[in-house]
Amino acid sequence: MKYVVVTGGGMSGLGKGVTSSSVGVLLQACGLRVTCIKIDPYLNIDAGTMSPFEHGEVFVLQDGGEADLDLGNYERFLDVTLTSDNNITTGKINRTVMEKERRGAYLGKTVQVVPHVTDEIQDWIQRVAHAPVDGVIELGGTVGDIESCPFVEALAELSYRVGDFCLIHVSHVPVLSAVGEQKTKPTQHSVRTLRSLGLAPNILACRSNSPLEGYAREKLARSCHVSSGSVLSLHDVGKNVWRVPILLRDQKAHEAVLRVLNLDVKEPDLKEWTARAELFDALVEPVRIALVGKYMGLTRINKDAYFSVEKALLHASVALRKKLAVDWVPAEDLEDGTAQELKGADGILVPGGFGDRGVEGKILAAKHARENRIPYLGICLGMQVAVIEFARSVLLDMQDANSTEFDAETKNPCVVFMPEGSRTHVGGTMRLGSRRTYFHHNDHHDVGCMAARLYGNVSYVDERHRHRYEVNPEMVARFEEAGLWFSGRDESGERMEIVELGEHPFYVGVQFHPEFKSRPGKPSPVFTGKTQILIN
Repeated sequence: MKYVVVTGGGMSGLGKGVTSSSVGVLLQACGLRVTCIKIDPYLNIDAGTMSPFEHGEVFVLQDGGEADLDLGNYERFLDVTLTSDNNITTGKINRTVMEKERRGAYLGKTVQVVPHVTDEIQDWIQRVAHAPVDGVIELGGTVGDIESCPFVEALAELSYRVGDFCLIHVSHVPVLSAVGEQKTKPTQHSVRTLRSLGLAPNILACRSNSPLEGYAREKLARSCHVSSGSVLSLHDVGKNVWRVPILLRDQKAHEAVLRVLNLDVKEPDLKEWTARAELFDALVEPVRIALVGKYMGLTRINKDAYFSVEKALLHASVALRKKLAVDWVPAEDLEDGTAQELKGADGILVPGGFGDRGVEGKILAAKHARENRIPYLGICLGMQVAVIEFARSVLLDMQDANSTEFDAETKNPCVVFMPEGSRTHVGGTMRLGSRRTYFHHNDHHDVGCMAARLYGNVSYVDERHRHRYEVNPEMVARFEEAGLWFSGRDESGERMEIVELGEHPFYVGVQFHPEFKSRPGKPSPVFTGKTQILIN
């Protein structure tokens, strides 16, 4: 068993997730099996109750685990399927330790951070990493933060316990405009802090705007006690993050890692990965998608709240040789009824969300797409608002149609709370994880199932879910008679999963989140089909 640990120092947002994923890609390309573990030092059990404004999207895993968006990076880069155990939080560790204490597992001893918490962290890491040969572990936050101290101590102990342990430390190398040179002091101080906590880096990954200068590399090697070949330049690669594994390969990062781990394997084969990165850079002909979201502040667009959606659009557009341009449209801006922000879009995408803020704008976006025959994809809430809009605009006796999430007293509840859901607890109580959707024959109109065609005319598909409201099954027959067809349903036939508008070029809503299973080179059929129709 071999371990690669990625830590960060100085500040957050340095790109530890992309670094971890890229190192994993490089090791995979050398013929090794790789898994990833993300350590989040927060006290939450998982990311499920966190605000997208503060924390970005909640990535849903196959088993229903709600995790940090970095787990999505791991799955996309490495094309692996992870579980909730691949995300360790302080909340999970503390809960496990307390459950053991209540059972008397510690034989009357005083339960302490060292050794009980740190042992639990090490045991968790080794258990999750046991199946694959190699593991990449990312410690979230910043070294020196009080929240991460137990994990740093556990990793220090783990380095002695397992032996084959490589630590990559990511740090910032800024350039002061007044002097115009790269400054190494932040990294030196960060490494000093790391050493004081019992960990010594084997490799430095230096984040900077431009390639690391020779003098900076030599200074860091000398002051941080690593070889110059183990000081890597992780300079900006623009919007093309697929260049990062290539950047690491060109600096022989794999040799530095494998030398520490005492491994002798083949040179990395990144032909397919390189071809995709070069294709991305060569794309010229644009496809413009209006993404109508609610997690967008007044002063900035919080793209992290829709991270996987944007990546899924990118995967589809690259596969179809189009240069993606996303128009980020705050849903609240559409509530004046003008829809000017949607003009010129080749397609409209309304993603998921919770709460009533901005919902009328999302409904307006669905209406604009339906009436103007613009390709529309609604995901989760985006499907629900399409149903609400259809009821209000087409079914003349339902102008007040709504979801009970937004109006508990509505006389025409098109979307209702799922009966098995909890109204008192919000963490982990939604319909989560992989669920099966069966494609359904249209009894009212002689049209084919577009969704089934997108997925290759299979009889069912497994996709990941995250919702607590659903289309009201009592109204389905009325909708279908009017032309809104529910082409995908769960195994019972009572829960609506996919909706289509047969007379429209492309008007599809899905209750699940197809973006979570999209991969570079393996784009989600829903996203690819959408873009394919735009091209044709």
